[in-house]
Amino acid sequence: MEIWNYISAHWLEWLFAALLGLLGWGYRTVSARLKEEQQKNEAISNGVQALLRESIVTAYNKYNDRGFMPIYAKESIKKCYKAYHDLGGNDVASELYQKMLKMKEDKDE
Repeated sequence: MEIWNYISAHWLEWLFAALLGLLGWGYRTVSARLKEEQQKNEAISNGVQALLRESIVTAYNKYNDRGFMPIYAKESIKKCYKAYHDLGGNDVASELYQKMLKMKEDKDE
C-alpha cells in the first residue's frame, strides 16, 4: 500500500524524468545523424569540386593546344567555373579560367 501512495504522490516526477531521458536520447541520435550527414555532404562537395577542377584543367589543355576556344565551349566552362567557385574552389583553375576567357573564339581570328 505504501508503494501505491508513493507512486500516486510522485508519478508526475517520474513522468518528467522519463520524458527528459527520451528527449536526451533523441537529441543524441539526431545530433549523431546530423554530424554524419554533414561529413557526407562535405565529402560530396569536395568530390564535385575536384571533378569540376579537372574539367576546367582538361578544357584548358584541349583548347590551349588548339589555339582557340569556341563560344559554346566558353559558355560551358563559365557554368562549370561558377559551380566550382560556389563550392569554394579558387586555385590554379581560376587562373586557367581567366586565360580561357581571353582565348580567341575562332581558328581564323
